[in-house]
Amino acid sequence: MYTPTSSVGVRINREQPPAKLRDLARQAEDAGLDELWLVEDCFWAAGIATVATALAVTSTIKVGIGVLPAVARNPAIAAMEIAALAELHPDRLIAGFGHGVASWMRQIGAYPASPLAALEETLVAVRRLLAGERVSMDGRHVHLDEVELVFPPASPPPLLAGVRRPKSLAVAGAAADGTILAEPAAPEYVRTALEGIAATGPHALVTYNWLALGDRERARMTVAESLTPGSRVQVEGLPFASELLALMDSASTVDELAAGLRPEWIDRLAICGDLATCAAAVRALHEAGSGSVVLLPLPEESPEKAIEDAARVAAAVRG
Repeated sequence: MYTPTSSVGVRINREQPPAKLRDLARQAEDAGLDELWLVEDCFWAAGIATVATALAVTSTIKVGIGVLPAVARNPAIAAMEIAALAELHPDRLIAGFGHGVASWMRQIGAYPASPLAALEETLVAVRRLLAGERVSMDGRHVHLDEVELVFPPASPPPLLAGVRRPKSLAVAGAAADGTILAEPAAPEYVRTALEGIAATGPHALVTYNWLALGDRERARMTVAESLTPGSRVQVEGLPFASELLALMDSASTVDELAAGLRPEWIDRLAICGDLATCAAAVRALHEAGSGSVVLLPLPEESPEKAIEDAARVAAAVRG
């Protein structure tokens, strides 16, 4: 069972070309990071292919898919792909599913009648298939007739749900092995999310947060861009929530939103500042219940430098 308690990882952003992936994955492992996470966003590099490559060129680091859109793949095919990776690289794969960005799912003709049902049914079906069961389902989204994997993995990987809203968090608690919280994920939101997940057994929690080691101002624009309508639920528990939400409602452009962010707000919406401050912020997330904190490179930063910075923070956290 994947139950991280004080892990620190790094995510390779989608903007990095696939040709760089092998070297970056090796660098992350050599730097001593616990986890490496890769995304699947339309229409960048695909999650299964990139995660397979990262696993193949490393030997110890855990590699996470964060996340596959549940509606973009048939669950039987997804289970086949995940099972193969889990057998080839035992106990190193973490598989994540999410709703998928609605506009992208509509763009490819995959937007479901019920996103909640699609996610829950996919998680249930894939988990049962990976466990070696013969599965028949006739749900709102998933339809399987006596499907059984020929090569189920000896050690099924954990399935996590990348979600943020209350109803989706409840689905994660009921049907997934863990939850991935998107950026920004402050300690207040971590505690609120855990209450909403309400898992009755072991449940892993992974949080994404932007990293700006040395200077919070470098994170200002990136933090502003991550404050989308969907992220409102993530900031509601912060001490300055009312002021921030008012700014989000009144700002007509991202530049205007970024200019209005107070320095102390950025400190809570990203892992930023000097090394000791960044390490303390990661520890606060661990103490709030996030077993794994995944540090995200700022878009304008070189991935090599970002991995170096993430490794420095991880070492400081352990120290």
